[in-house]
Amino acid sequence: MRGVLGGRWRRIVSQVGRSVAVWAVSTVTMLVLAGILPDFQLQSPDGDSATTIAVTAASAAGAFGLLSAVVWPLLVRLLLLVPALVLGLLVFFLNGALLLLALRLDPAERGAVDPETAVVVAAVMSAVASATGAALAVRDDDAYRRRLYRLADRRRRTPAHGPVSPGIVFVQLDGVGHDVLTAAVGKGLMPTVARWLGRGSADGPGRPTHHLTPWRTDWSSQTGASQLGILHGSTFDVPAFRWYEKDTQEVMVSNRPTSAAELQRRAVERTGEGGLLTVDGASRGNLFSGGADEQALVLSITTRRRSRETRSRAGYFAYFSDPANAVRTALSFVAETGREVAQSTRARMRKVRPRVSRGGLYPFVRAFATVVERDVVVAAVMGDLLAGRTAVYADLVAYDEVAHHSGPTSRDAEKVLERLDRALALIEKVAEHAPRPYRIVVLSDHGQSPGETFRARYGLTLGDLVRAGCGLPVPRRAERTRSGAEARAAVRAALRRPVEEEHDQRRPSRRSEPIVLASGNLGLVSFPAVPHRMSREEIDARHPALLPTLANHPGIGFLLVRSEEHGGVVLGANGAEVPVDELSDEHPGPLAGYGPGAAQAVLRTHSFPHTADIMVNSFHDPADGEVLAFEEQIGSHGGLGGCQSRPFLLSPVALSAPVADGAEPVGAEQVHRVLRRWLRECNGPQVPLDDSRLTVRDATPFAVPDLPTQDKIV
Repeated sequence: MRGVLGGRWRRIVSQVGRSVAVWAVSTVTMLVLAGILPDFQLQSPDGDSATTIAVTAASAAGAFGLLSAVVWPLLVRLLLLVPALVLGLLVFFLNGALLLLALRLDPAERGAVDPETAVVVAAVMSAVASATGAALAVRDDDAYRRRLYRLADRRRRTPAHGPVSPGIVFVQLDGVGHDVLTAAVGKGLMPTVARWLGRGSADGPGRPTHHLTPWRTDWSSQTGASQLGILHGSTFDVPAFRWYEKDTQEVMVSNRPTSAAELQRRAVERTGEGGLLTVDGASRGNLFSGGADEQALVLSITTRRRSRETRSRAGYFAYFSDPANAVRTALSFVAETGREVAQSTRARMRKVRPRVSRGGLYPFVRAFATVVERDVVVAAVMGDLLAGRTAVYADLVAYDEVAHHSGPTSRDAEKVLERLDRALALIEKVAEHAPRPYRIVVLSDHGQSPGETFRARYGLTLGDLVRAGCGLPVPRRAERTRSGAEARAAVRAALRRPVEEEHDQRRPSRRSEPIVLASGNLGLVSFPAVPHRMSREEIDARHPALLPTLANHPGIGFLLVRSEEHGGVVLGANGAEVPVDELSDEHPGPLAGYGPGAAQAVLRTHSFPHTADIMVNSFHDPADGEVLAFEEQIGSHGGLGGCQSRPFLLSPVALSAPVADGAEPVGAEQVHRVLRRWLRECNGPQVPLDDSRLTVRDATPFAVPDLPTQDKIV
């Protein structure tokens, strides 16, 4: 008992000592700022003694620190309804207001500062106080752990008696392909990952702690399908990032809250399971919840009535409740915005090709993804680790956002990878202070393939080409292109009559016009006037030039359409036509060059109820891995071709191999079962491992061979 009381008193004395030290440093900082800034004074107009000025600074610093600790969290909680970007910009002004209030609390009223200067003084003092507190706390493991815990605002759990099973934290590096990761490690850009792979020691190769395994996505190589499969075990009926559903007459978009909620509902209904994170899990920064009971920044729950379980933006409060965090993130946000403007200007002046527009709001979107989202999600993960949660899944989207506009292998994207590696190092460091051991699994949902856009190469969009092939009016810029002219000539020959001109008053109704949607280098063409999925025969009867125009275009690799005779056919250039169920890796037909598993992926998508009337995959050059995006992106994903279909799994050697015999997992559903198996290895039978819902056809390309669970975790 005496030892317990003694330890408690030592902690109290240590905490008081640190608080006094932070107060002293804040006082000195305030005195220095008062001496530097002409609009900031800590003495009366008649002058005061040095002692009086020091007392004024000490009282003001103490009042500012107390207000920051007590009032600031309340202000942030009240502002949770404000968009996160606006909240970040308000940080400086709110902090400055607290300083003005602290100076007014001085009974002698000697302190005075202009509102503009107060913003600067408050930001500097918050940053200095935070740095001082961190420097003092890091020398004390208990204090360091408590400080990290406060960053994420999580209640501490009482550690269980006896051995504690390991938890798992899954960190998704959105859009980072296997080849990009290995190249970054080889260049020394990601020392943390290199060390885990046994390549990061200054004395030579070390003992690896992790295995790196590539896996293959479905045809729809994008976050909506992959993350739904990883977290909820089903990618069924997700043909693309966005698609048109004829039965509801709605366009589904994976990152739209209502669509994400509906996709999650369908997946849960199909699998009969809540998700990967149903056992004491936390979901951070994801499109879907994974069945977690702790959720923050999760898109699929933002449409529900606000409650403790659906506070998707609670992570912002957890992070911004510390004014030092808010100031640091706001400064980084401004710096990242300026960095993007400078980089895009340099690329434009050097006439870098390929290149897309990076103006408008994009600099702010990039800064939010690479700074605000990263900081908030990492802080939330830190809190989850210190709270001892069983499973955590977090998505860091920074690389994906930058690579879309700068290119997957650009210097801009490489800089983002360096920062993501530092985030992994921080998570690893915090895990050392957690109340239970943790296995850190890093994975990606897809890669990205480089290449210029379809519009940049041919002067018209996929929508323009489809309209021209249907004999519909197109913009004059598209008419003047070679592709547009050839399409219109094909229509004239097929219909034996002139096509409609843009100024023609006999325009078809909107409902009879095709809906053309793009998901990276995957295009989807739907005819809303027909309530069912049209067959190849029906399309030829209505638009006889359309399919030949698309299939023979040099920017298009192949088409998938339903066939009344064959069930489904894949069309290619020069009249190539192969029934989809006759395709294989040995006999790929028009899919040659798209890699192993392409035929199986196309066959599976053909079985979806909401597959478009015409599925269009762009041209792919196997020599350099380039594709042609139907969107304005020079790094794209969503279809087949190149590195976009080859993400990675980076798993601790303490866990079993993803698949036996060194094979690659195929499909996000299989990755889900791998992750669930790893959870079971760490936490026992409380994590269900049920594959009984799979049909024989589904199980063939996606089943996971049973592997023995390791009795001992190294």
